Amino acid sequence: MSIVLESTSATIRRNFWNGVWRVMKRKPSRMVGVVIILGFAFMGVFGPMFFPAQLPDNPDAITQPPSWEHWFGTDPQGRDVLALVITGSRYVLLSAAVTALITVVLGTALGLYSGFKRGRWDTVLMRITDMKLTIPGLPLLLVLATVWKFGNPVQMGLVLGLLGWGGVARAVRAQTLSCASAASSRRRAGSACPRRTSSARNCCPAWRPTSR
Repeated sequence: MSIVLESTSATIRRNFWNGVWRVMKRKPSRMVGVVIILGFAFMGVFGPMFFPAQLPDNPDAITQPPSWEHWFGTDPQGRDVLALVITGSRYVLLSAAVTALITVVLGTALGLYSGFKRGRWDTVLMRITDMKLTIPGLPLLLVLATVWKFGNPVQMGLVLGLLGWGGVARAVRAQTLSCASAASSRRRAGSACPRRTSSARNCCPAWRPTSR
């Protein structure tokens, strides 16, 4: 039995990554995005080995244009812009990771619960989601940045995650309702599966990567 389960799990993982690869290679822009992310990851891991966390000011090199010595030029404090990009990549990557984690976990959980529960809870959660979606994220983030100094990437990721889960919740709820409707049609056609089991079997394959 354990051998069968391990084989099934390996097959699911292989099919998942094959689907991801098909999705990625359909459009070159997606591969370019992966290369950019890998580049930032490389800078985030190895950049601090070459540059200090706090770059020193250089009054003799203030706002210089790009050159062989400073590829991206310098800022008003005389610091090399390329060095700032490299040293700041770790902050950006950690913020993005925390943001993605909060957005996906919170949005998926609320969307699934709302789609499966329906009724009063669905109405309440979706009204909260609608109010969240009406709040402009960028202006609110600019206002927060003036009154709250983000000392570490976790704080930034927390704010961005709490501002970005609404769209995920909406999308997951819509997919859940669609899958639940398909499950109900199968039950009416004579399937003996319980509601939750049948819905889960319909929803899980629908969330795998497609070749679109």
